[in-house]
Amino acid sequence: MYDVVIIGAGVTGAAVAWKLAKYDIKTCVLEKCSDVCEGTSKANSAIIHAGYDAETGSLKAKLNIRGNEMMDELCKDLDIPFKRIGSLVVCLHKDALSGLDDLYERGVRNGVKGLKILTGEEALFMEPNLSEDTQGALFAPSAGIICPFELNIGMAEIAAMNGTEFRLNTEVKDIRKQDDGSFKIFTDNGEFDARYVVNAAGVYADVIHNMVSSKKIHITQRRGDYCLLDKQAGKHVSHVIFPQPTGLGKGVLVAPTVHGNLIVGPTAVDTEDKEETATTALGIDELTKKAGDNVKNIPLNKVITSFAGLRAHEDNNDFIIEEVCDVPGFIDCAGIESPGLTSCPAIGEMVCDILNDRMNLREKENVITKRRAVRSTAGLSIEEVNELIKENPAYGNVICRCESVTEGEILDAIHRPLGATTLDGIKRRTRAGMGRCQAGFCMPRTMEILARELGLSYEDITKSGGGSNIVVTRTKGEVKRP
Repeated sequence: MYDVVIIGAGVTGAAVAWKLAKYDIKTCVLEKCSDVCEGTSKANSAIIHAGYDAETGSLKAKLNIRGNEMMDELCKDLDIPFKRIGSLVVCLHKDALSGLDDLYERGVRNGVKGLKILTGEEALFMEPNLSEDTQGALFAPSAGIICPFELNIGMAEIAAMNGTEFRLNTEVKDIRKQDDGSFKIFTDNGEFDARYVVNAAGVYADVIHNMVSSKKIHITQRRGDYCLLDKQAGKHVSHVIFPQPTGLGKGVLVAPTVHGNLIVGPTAVDTEDKEETATTALGIDELTKKAGDNVKNIPLNKVITSFAGLRAHEDNNDFIIEEVCDVPGFIDCAGIESPGLTSCPAIGEMVCDILNDRMNLREKENVITKRRAVRSTAGLSIEEVNELIKENPAYGNVICRCESVTEGEILDAIHRPLGATTLDGIKRRTRAGMGRCQAGFCMPRTMEILARELGLSYEDITKSGGGSNIVVTRTKGEVKRP
């Protein structure tokens, strides 16, 4: 019997686990994929929003502001990169300038600090590559950029280090309320009993909710296509550049990433398929055109990959974070779309408060609040790298040339809490395979290390779990090396 079972190990589920981990309760996270950070959390804009966009009084607005405030300390504790570079909402038409005033006033009501409306000349001075049609812009200095993978993985690792159990490759099939008020959770990997359940299942949050409640909710999957550009394009803009928002979202942005690339996207296409993450030529054409409306001369010949992600849009256009009225003990975290990444620590805090009211939580002694990220050699001085190599010679063996990732870093990623077991797991923890060649050179070497360290055959190594095997069968016999 667990005190709390959390369904979903994206940033929302990981944030709830991170907050609950300091209390003396038995917690388990169930995740249907082979790793944490496998859904919406792995495919998004990687933006920490300022908080001027959401309607005043909504959960999105409140939790955006609180999450933004928490981000500096959280990222320091998790040892992950976070940069407050600020954002600009660009207006291209004089007759739409009043829209910037509306955003400014809403931002002030929401509690966003430092907002300023710029003239077109001021905006172009800050960002010379903005469209020459720029008439004005809303500047929000509190906006920032982050690595969503490291945020998700870092919170999950802290939870695991404090005793939270993670059951991966475990898909929830049904939930039943028991006579004693507890829940029995049926999965494809066994049954679990819990006094409380937290539904953090992303685009599947409506499916999980509707298993237990007569008050149904509906999630629309909204697909967004992205393009990622090489680091040579990373300085094309120095702020997050947004168009004026529409009813479908904040629009196609152009922004640097914390690792030095340039990201463009997303589009917004509603779909009924909860797994429809394939990019389309139509989507890529749309996002490149829209991005070019606000930012000129984007070097699209530097695109190194494209991808798509799904965000969970709930019909009422707000987060649902509450104990379900007809199912005591069942807590929803549903409809977590933008600004969900920004809001995630505040969502964890809110769920923790709800559970504290029910359970009278007691803090543990000697709680772990900080962790060390994978030690990266990129950016270190020669002297610092040499010291690492003295400690462990594996740090002298470069595996991924594009991102300068060494064998030592890959070994760290495999053997740390919630260690990587797939190529994507290695990629999200170390960036091996994220560079210009997109794993064209380093994938065989990374597979060799995974197979050796995990005691697997090459045929067992997958890209992202399930049936995503890279090698299907051998075409030749074993080669004996001298």
